[in-house]
Amino acid sequence: MQVILKQDVPNLGYAHEIITVKAGYARNYLIPKGLAIAATPSNRKVHTENMKQKAFKEQKIVKESEVLAKALQGVTVRIGAKAAETGKIYGSVNNIQISEALKSQFSYDIDRKKIVIDGESIKELGTYSADVLLYKGIKATIHFEVFAE
Repeated sequence: MQVILKQDVPNLGYAHEIITVKAGYARNYLIPKGLAIAATPSNRKVHTENMKQKAFKEQKIVKESEVLAKALQGVTVRIGAKAAETGKIYGSVNNIQISEALKSQFSYDIDRKKIVIDGESIKELGTYSADVLLYKGIKATIHFEVFAE
């Protein structure tokens, strides 16, 4: 029996795939749990149309992400922190502060979860870099400078 998966199922397939499984497995587990629907001709038409729309939306998101990645490439963000005379920061600089600095200095609203700092955390003054994961396979590297306030 062929079914269309509604979500990822471990060791079976990914969401929106049409797969063939045994009829009992489909009727007794996948369909009642809401993991799949039967691949009838009408459901296949709906699935095809949804995949076309999804591809169009994804193409738009990819273009926007590439434009944002090019814009972020040359950006250097300045982050002020209280520091001791030795150059050690009281506390640390994390992705939340980088996200807020990008918003305030350059008006780029980037989710903090998409910012990955090289190393664990920043605890000294200096210049560092971080990766911004914009979309599948699209990332930009930004540089940030931590200075004493």
